[in-house]
Amino acid sequence: MNSLLTKIRDKHALWYKGIIFVFCVIICSYLLPKKPFWYANPPKTHDVWQHDNLISDIDFLVKKTNVELTQEKTTRTQQHVLYFKKQKVDVADVIKNFPQTLNQIQTQALKNYLDTVYATGFFFSVSGSPAGHDSIYLVNGNEVELIKTSQLYNDAQVKERLKSYLTDTEIADRLFDKLPSNILFDYELNNTISSLEKEPENIYKAKIKKGDVLIYKNDVVTDDQANLITCYKEELDVQVPSSSSVLLGQILACALILGIMMLFLAFFRKAIFSQNTHVTFIFLVIILIVISSNAVYQYNAKYIFAVPFCLVPVLIRVFFDSRTALFNFLNVVLLCSFFTSDKFEFVFIQLITGIGTIFSVADMGKRSKLFVSAMLTFVFYVSSYVAYHLVSDTSIVLNDFTNYIPFLISSLCVLFSFPLIFLFEKLFGFVSDFTLLELCDLNSPLLRQLSQKVPGTFQHSLQVANLAEEACYKIGGNALLVRTGAMYHDIGKMEHPRFFTENQVGEVSPHEDLSAEESAQIIIEHVIKGVEIAKANKLPETIIDFIRTHHGTTTTRYFLHNYKKQHEGEKINEDLFRYPGPIPFSKETAILMMADGVEASSRSLKKYDAIAIDELVDRIIDYQIGENQFLNADITFRDINQIKKIFKKRLMNIYHVRIEYPR
Repeated sequence: MNSLLTKIRDKHALWYKGIIFVFCVIICSYLLPKKPFWYANPPKTHDVWQHDNLISDIDFLVKKTNVELTQEKTTRTQQHVLYFKKQKVDVADVIKNFPQTLNQIQTQALKNYLDTVYATGFFFSVSGSPAGHDSIYLVNGNEVELIKTSQLYNDAQVKERLKSYLTDTEIADRLFDKLPSNILFDYELNNTISSLEKEPENIYKAKIKKGDVLIYKNDVVTDDQANLITCYKEELDVQVPSSSSVLLGQILACALILGIMMLFLAFFRKAIFSQNTHVTFIFLVIILIVISSNAVYQYNAKYIFAVPFCLVPVLIRVFFDSRTALFNFLNVVLLCSFFTSDKFEFVFIQLITGIGTIFSVADMGKRSKLFVSAMLTFVFYVSSYVAYHLVSDTSIVLNDFTNYIPFLISSLCVLFSFPLIFLFEKLFGFVSDFTLLELCDLNSPLLRQLSQKVPGTFQHSLQVANLAEEACYKIGGNALLVRTGAMYHDIGKMEHPRFFTENQVGEVSPHEDLSAEESAQIIIEHVIKGVEIAKANKLPETIIDFIRTHHGTTTTRYFLHNYKKQHEGEKINEDLFRYPGPIPFSKETAILMMADGVEASSRSLKKYDAIAIDELVDRIIDYQIGENQFLNADITFRDINQIKKIFKKRLMNIYHVRIEYPR
């Protein structure tokens, strides 16, 4: 049991990465859609079906739409013959309401007309009347007669005729209002007949067989096709339960994609892989993009291109390198392609745009680069989208300008990298190029303090920064990082400035009053004090690492040599004269150690010529190699030879050494 716990403890970093990997696979598999693309977002009328031909996997019935059912009900009601009853009206009682101003001839004429009207049948054009029906059944006592509605008198006809008999329109209106109709709807008889003749309503209009094509690619969706696809979706829910094989396939796909990402880091980016925070950040970015894609997919998959996929290469490039950014972006695109129907279109557009974005942020020296990157991202999006649909002969979609809105949203989201960079710097302790540029500013508080308190050390730091930056640029390191580290590597000398030769101007050295051990401890202490000052001023850990490692575990050779002379034959504890370390562990920290040693030693040269500088550079760097200071740094002998050449050339320029030409 103890041995098992020991193994787990020894491999805790790998266990952590394994847990992160499994967690990401589970989350991504859960978020990926389990149904086809169109399933979550059925097409609407007038949309262009840009997916492959939709072929039915099952037999099902197509339901009628609500509009069709309503129209059928209206038509059936209009076609159904209704029953009306005819009641008797006493025309004599109606005549009593006539105006007294009418003469006998007028009264008789109206009476004759009304006799004809009521004998034939008279109705008002309101709800529940014969209006709107071609024929009706007219019930008169025990007799039922089928008659045309046009044979009856309606209110419009009677009112117009009354106006012809009565010259006074107002009198005609009053008389018309008092006329009763004698054709009335027979509610009881109609309900009885309707209950006897009622047929079940048929809600289906067609049958689709398995293998039938529901819609072809690039078709403009009609009302019937939209209803057909909706019915197909509903039947799939009933007839085809969710398949476990889909989930298993998604788990396998996510494991492969994320596994490739992990292997890339393990084999080709060992520095990143060794840091749990770096691995966590990379997989966090992947999860955030997958979550965003899922949210947009649930809302409307048409806007999947609005997801800021191009933020991925920008964020990764800011903290790491372009190749890592590209590889990570490829994995994100592969994962999120499951949220789309036309996966080739998605991958084609995203790859073109993502690679273009990486090119645009290759040099992140200025914040304005992000604005340029946002504009170029939109240009790449639109260009690749147009190219794809021209090749696919689906140029009809290019005329719909709403299709370009997701590209604009995604491009503008690139600008959100400003606050995100700041957030991730605080969360994971990263240092971006923007932060390095701010720290390199000579007007920053700590560098101003360094230049005022220890101007000699400040000038030394500037020269070391120039040497290290040029060497790092030549062999392929982070030149801005090593320059920033060089500017702060000796800030610990502000504690006892007079004990360092570059700050002694024509005065007696304070070391003359101290023993060799005491002098060595003061010199060594500037590393420890530098770390304390850096932490007090909240410098990033990446910069503090340069302070810790710029002397590695070497010794203060001058004071050790003096001590040996004073104690010949005695056993000497060299650890009293040794810096606490650690030794450099990166290409940049190794270069700084070389540059610091060479620049400091060059100040003690009595003669500045090519031979002396060559000998100095070789001696200092070979001594550091002999002390095993670069064992943990990712640097080769070829790199070291390049660095030596650069240092020699740079020092000869600094000290104005002329090249000796052969005679």
